[in-house]
Amino acid sequence: MLEVKLNMYQAAAIAAILFWIGTYLVEKVNFLKEKCIPAPLAGGIIFSVLNTILSLNSVMQITFDDTLQSFFMLVFFTTVGFTVNLPMLKKGAKPLLVMLFLSTIMVFMQNFLGGGIAAKFGLDPRLGVAAGSIALVGGPGTAAAFGKTMDEMGIIGGSSVGITAAVFGLVMGSIMGGPTAYRRIRQFNLKSSEIAVTGDVEDDNTNVFKSTSNEFVQSSMLLAVAMGVGTLVSNWLHDLTNNTFPIYLGAMLVAAVMRNVIDAKGDRFQDEEIEVIGNISLNLFLAMAMMSMKLWELVNLAVPLIIILIAQTALMFLFSYFVVFNVMGRNYNAAVQSAGFCGFAMGATSNAMANMQAITNQYGPAREAYFVIPLVGCLFIDFINAFVITGFLNWWA
Repeated sequence: MLEVKLNMYQAAAIAAILFWIGTYLVEKVNFLKEKCIPAPLAGGIIFSVLNTILSLNSVMQITFDDTLQSFFMLVFFTTVGFTVNLPMLKKGAKPLLVMLFLSTIMVFMQNFLGGGIAAKFGLDPRLGVAAGSIALVGGPGTAAAFGKTMDEMGIIGGSSVGITAAVFGLVMGSIMGGPTAYRRIRQFNLKSSEIAVTGDVEDDNTNVFKSTSNEFVQSSMLLAVAMGVGTLVSNWLHDLTNNTFPIYLGAMLVAAVMRNVIDAKGDRFQDEEIEVIGNISLNLFLAMAMMSMKLWELVNLAVPLIIILIAQTALMFLFSYFVVFNVMGRNYNAAVQSAGFCGFAMGATSNAMANMQAITNQYGPAREAYFVIPLVGCLFIDFINAFVITGFLNWWA
């Protein structure tokens, strides 16, 4: 079988093309537009399906250097860190704590559900944990990290199960998010009561704002410093706690500190410029993440794992649709947060942000959702999830 390996520049070029294809499809296909399917998902999944067909037929397999994928991920989450300021944190403390509580419940439910089904099939219940919060709330990074730990614990197949379940979660987290919020928005005729911070909105729904090249340069320098110092913070957290955390965690924390220092000094912070850079990075990262998925790995899943993943999908939809939406206020922000919850609790926070972006682009801003979901999805829940996973693995040892 011919193997084609693309370097990181070629991969980025294809990701951009897939984004354009996805954008075209979302605009032309009413189902995709109405269900708020993110453009990078629409384009990236086409590449993944094509690559799977070629691979399964032993024709060709396309792989690529994911260096820029990791870079764009880090840039995006650093921009999210810059959105956090103390006044907003104080104002949004209650919804933040409520969402964290709901997310913690989901961590336990995913592990009990996965472990219980695995045990019913006579499998090691810890394999169910690999297809539980390790892969779903944790995402691919946590699945890879804990996969090595599970292999060392003698859990046969733990690593491959975790990675495969994470791939499945990435797909389903993106597919479910938009439709879940869409149903609630249409059911209760929900609308945004906020004004977009990026300026006036023209008739074609294109956000415009005034900026200069110097302001973009200053924003880029802030991002570079936050990312560089953030890696040191991430390493320090790892050494301090002996737990594996996402590489972007430190960058988000540093960015939040830098933002509040700038605000305290009374200087202008380049919100719009940071948002644009984050938007570019998110779309390229998500397109590359979608196109890099090896969907053929799902074809060889054992029946028990398929049943576990189907059950996890049903659990996620029911919990986000009925519990998250109602508990978070039954309003427009709650609907957007239910989509974001599907994204990060089933796949990754990047999926959550893409889900919410697709909805807010069509229905209007949701600042509370953009504040709560990133902090819970890629900051607080990672700490809780790491400790819960460790507890389950030792409990079922």
